Amino acid sequence: MAEIEPGFIVIRGGRLVVPSQRRAEPADILVEDGVIRAVAPGVEAPPGARVADATGCLLHPGLINAHTHGHGALARGTGDRWTLELLLAASPWIGGGRALQDKKLSAQINAAELVLKGCTAAYDLYAEFPLPTAEGLDAVAEAYAGIGMRAVIAPMVADRTVWEAIPGLRDALPEDLRTRVDAMRLPAFERTLEGMRGALAGWRWGAKDIRAAVAPTIPHHCSDALLCGCRDLARDFGVGLHSHVGESKVQAVVGMRRYGKTLLAHMDALGLVGADFTAAHGIWLDDDDLKRLRDAGGAVAHNPGSNMKLGNGMFRLRRALDLGVTIGIGTDGSSSSDNQNMYEAMRAASLLSKVQTPDPAAWASVEEVYHAATVGSAKALGFKDIGAIAPGMKADIVFLDLGAINWIPHHWSVNQMVHVEDGTGVRHVMIGGRFVVRDRRLLTIDLAKLALEAEAARERLEALNVAFKDLYERLEPVVSAFCPALAAQPYHLRRYLCDAPGG
Repeated sequence: MAEIEPGFIVIRGGRLVVPSQRRAEPADILVEDGVIRAVAPGVEAPPGARVADATGCLLHPGLINAHTHGHGALARGTGDRWTLELLLAASPWIGGGRALQDKKLSAQINAAELVLKGCTAAYDLYAEFPLPTAEGLDAVAEAYAGIGMRAVIAPMVADRTVWEAIPGLRDALPEDLRTRVDAMRLPAFERTLEGMRGALAGWRWGAKDIRAAVAPTIPHHCSDALLCGCRDLARDFGVGLHSHVGESKVQAVVGMRRYGKTLLAHMDALGLVGADFTAAHGIWLDDDDLKRLRDAGGAVAHNPGSNMKLGNGMFRLRRALDLGVTIGIGTDGSSSSDNQNMYEAMRAASLLSKVQTPDPAAWASVEEVYHAATVGSAKALGFKDIGAIAPGMKADIVFLDLGAINWIPHHWSVNQMVHVEDGTGVRHVMIGGRFVVRDRRLLTIDLAKLALEAEAARERLEALNVAFKDLYERLEPVVSAFCPALAAQPYHLRRYLCDAPGG
């Protein structure tokens, strides 16, 4: 992140969101060297403290994105009516040919959007093809640092392509297409682990609250040797593990077929599931899986936007909360969910909990959703000092304009944050006591220049990847027929049998 603002700052005149209060009450905040020291109406400040005027603003802790993909920003808007498996098949087209500068540029776009929409920290599962590199991950970290965000950056890795990971899919292709996809096989797991080890050993961003982690992308896309290697790397370097687990029904069916148990049960048997483990999506986790996560101290990163857009189903948020699982909220990547708007993600999480049953007692409350997008996500990232506005916490604070239409009238602060705010009310964003957004303008990067660079990259990459686009168009009919047929098989989640979670 950007350097903290040294010295004392006192934020005066704002209203502070407190979930236990229906309407935010006035409160002032004293910040010293980027850390909150006191929160109270009329708080005393030492002589010489700078004053930040929050008159007319609602103050809340920066939202925290529990799951995103920075590499997806340059592929924003490329697909519709894509399942997860179609998205994976399209990856060489929408993500191929990236130079080092493209990798940084995509992360810059991702981070810029997050900050402008009230998010101050994110867990980014970043993919490089064919291998993670120290240079590429360093460029991604540099992008987040330049924007001014906190982040956890995890190289997303596999040693099986989608064609190898889903039984029968490769064999369903015509022979000439089998030859084409065989040519895109991933390197041996040893090379992938070596690349990650080099990146972790040389990590230089910890002092800026940009941390590293490890992300075996989808369990059955990884050999057990790679999964165990990721486990050992995480332990050796004391970093987190993050994986897509039970995202689509295809994944769930394949997991049972390949391992004779759920994907999470298999990862747990290999020793990956612990307090530093985050399962992304988790739509097809059964009750035993959720209890296993709870007991291990792990978390679920709930991504309602992409869950809907990719047709994967509805995460059982109420059930997970009732079982005591830590829940964070994420946006997923812009190639699968189109934007990086955490307010929208909160709204979607709330609404998706409600359409699963007509019983309001079984719905998630706005307070629970807000908690997930702040405190829950912070736990998923491994941070203990962000996600709340309280003494000892870092001064990551969003100033919402109470004069914006979303707040006219202002009845119930947390409810309106979850169900009404859409990012257009963000006036200022402070990270570590330093303003990175002021009067709706991002101070840390030239957005006009960024837009020009992004358009130039889009045009160049579009031309470079035209053959992969043509290949995808030939593969699409096979994937569109094969994977839904596989997903049509009944799949048993503990306590009920259904065609889709929430059904």
